Amino acid sequence: MSTFVKVGVVGLGTMGAGIAEVLARGGLDVVGIEIDDDALARGRAHLESSTGRAVKRGRLTQEAQAEILDRITLSTAFADLSDRDLVIEAVPERLELKRRVFAELDKVCRPDAVLATNTSSLSVTDIAVTTDRPTAIVGVHFFNPAPVMKLVEVIGTVLTEPAALTGVTELVRGLGKVPVTIGDRAGFVANRLLFGYLNQAVTMYDSGHASREDIDTAMRLGTGVPMGPLTLLDLIGLDTSLEVLEAIYRESRDHRHAPAPILRELVTAGLLGRKNGRGLYTYEKPGSAVVVDTPAATPAPVVERPLVGVAGSGRLAVRIIETCARAGADVRFVASDDAEVKRAWLTLEESLDRSLTDGTLDEPTKKAALERVTGGPEPSRLAECDLIIEAVAEDTPGQRSALAAIGELAKPDAILATTSSTTSVIERAMAIGRPASVIGLHFAALPGDAGKPGNKPGNVVEVVCTAVSSAEVADRAAALAGLLGLVPVRCRDRAGFIIDALRFPYLNDAARMLEAGYADADSIDAAMTLGCGYPAGPIAELDRLGPDVATGVLRALHAESREPALAPAPLLEEYATAGRTLR
Repeated sequence: MSTFVKVGVVGLGTMGAGIAEVLARGGLDVVGIEIDDDALARGRAHLESSTGRAVKRGRLTQEAQAEILDRITLSTAFADLSDRDLVIEAVPERLELKRRVFAELDKVCRPDAVLATNTSSLSVTDIAVTTDRPTAIVGVHFFNPAPVMKLVEVIGTVLTEPAALTGVTELVRGLGKVPVTIGDRAGFVANRLLFGYLNQAVTMYDSGHASREDIDTAMRLGTGVPMGPLTLLDLIGLDTSLEVLEAIYRESRDHRHAPAPILRELVTAGLLGRKNGRGLYTYEKPGSAVVVDTPAATPAPVVERPLVGVAGSGRLAVRIIETCARAGADVRFVASDDAEVKRAWLTLEESLDRSLTDGTLDEPTKKAALERVTGGPEPSRLAECDLIIEAVAEDTPGQRSALAAIGELAKPDAILATTSSTTSVIERAMAIGRPASVIGLHFAALPGDAGKPGNKPGNVVEVVCTAVSSAEVADRAAALAGLLGLVPVRCRDRAGFIIDALRFPYLNDAARMLEAGYADADSIDAAMTLGCGYPAGPIAELDRLGPDVATGVLRALHAESREPALAPAPLLEEYATAGRTLR
C-alpha cells in the first residue's frame, strides 16, 4: 500500500484537473494549485464538468461526486503544499516553467516529500537537478483523459531513490491504474513510439503521397487503430505535438522525430488543431470534432459488377476470391496445375465453413458464393475478365509468367491489378506490357486476421497509381472496389504504400527499444494498448505479422529512402533468420 495520503497537484488544466480527480476518487486528500483566481476557476470548472459527465452517464452518484469534490482543496498559494507527502506538477510542457515550479516546491514542501512531474517528453533528470532533492524526483506520466486511461508511465532517473520510485508505483496501482516503470528517455515509451509514426504520417501528407482522408482511413480500417494519425495530431494539438517531437529529436537526433516542416508552419500560423478550430483539418468551431473542409467527393464512374479474374491460388488469392464472390461478383481463378486448383478450392470451402460456424455467413450465401467461382490451370479463362488481379508469390518464375500471360490475354479495356507489397507496382506494370492499364491493389488485414488460413482482408484496399497509370483506370478500379464491399484509398507507388509505410517503421522502433533493454515486451505493449488505445501492442503485432514479413517490408523502405532508421533492427533480422517470434 502506498505511504502517500496527502497529495498536491500544481496546474489544473485538463490534465492536472484529471489527475486531481483520479487522486480524489482514490480517497486521497488533494490540494490543487493554480497561478491565479481565473485559472483556479477554470480548474474548478474542469473538475465539475468531468465528474458531472460521469454522473450523467451513471458512473457516479451525485453523492459520490460531492465526496470527490470535497476531497479537493483549491488554492493559489504554494505554501498550502507544505504538509503534502507527494506533489505532482502538471503545468504546460516547457522546461523552464517546470524548473521554476520545482524550485518553488523545493522551498515549501517537507524535506521527505516526493516531487513528481507529469511531463510527457521532457527529461526528468533536467528537472530533478535544479532541486536540492534530486533523489526524490520521479516522473509520473498520466494519459489524457486521466480518469479514463489506465496506463501511467513511472519514470526513474539515475538519481532517483528506489523507495521514491516504488512508492509512486504503488500509489498508481492503488488508484486502479497500470504502472509501467521505465528509465528517463525523451518520450518514454508511448510517445517515443507514437510520435515517430505521427510525424511520418504528416510528412506523407505534405509530400502529396496520399490525401489526409485516405491516410487516416487506411490506418483506421487497415490496422484497427481507433483514430487516423492526422486526426489524432489535431486532437493532441499541433503545438503540443511539435514540442514533443522537438524534445525527442534533441535527445535522439533520429530523423523520424525531426518535426515535419508543415507542422512547424501550421503552429507558427496559429493553426493548432481541434482546440482552436483549425489544424490539418478545419472544424465547425473550436473544440468540435466536426470537420467542415472535407473535399466534395468526385462522382464515381458508373460501373457494373465485374467479372473478376484472379491469377494465383495461395492464401492471398483465396482471400480475394472469397471477398469478390461473397460480394456477388463472378470469379475465375487460374492456378499452376490441377493440384493447386484443388488446394485453392479446399481452402476456400474451409474459410466459408468457418464463417458459417462463427455466424457471419449463412448456408444460402455460402452456396451462392461457391457457385460464382470457377477455377482451372488454363490462363485463357482470364481473357474475358473486366478486372484481373495478379496474386502470385512475389519474385518467382510463376509470377513472371503470370504477368506476361495477363498482358497477352486481357481484353483491351480490362483493369489489370497487381498485389505487390514489397516491390514497386511500376516494375510489375512494365512486365505486363500495358502499364497504363495497371494499378496496384494492396489488401490490408485487420489485427487478428493475418496468418489464419483463408482469412479475409480488412475492408480497406490501397489503390496504387504509378506515374503512367491511366486516371480513368484508377477511377474505375476504386469504383469497382466499392462495389465489392471494400473501402478504396489511393496513394502513389512508393515502398509500403500507406499502411505498411507507416506501420512497419513504428514496429521497428519498438523492436529497437526492446533490443536496447529500454523496456520489456509487456511494458512496450501495455504502453500502446492502454496509453494509446491500440488493438494490440507492437511486439504482439510483430509476432502476429512475423519478423520475416517485417524485415522484408523494412528492407524495401530502406532501399528506397536510405534512411538509417528504416533498416530492420538487428533483433528482427536475428529472429527472422531463426524463424522465431519475439516472445
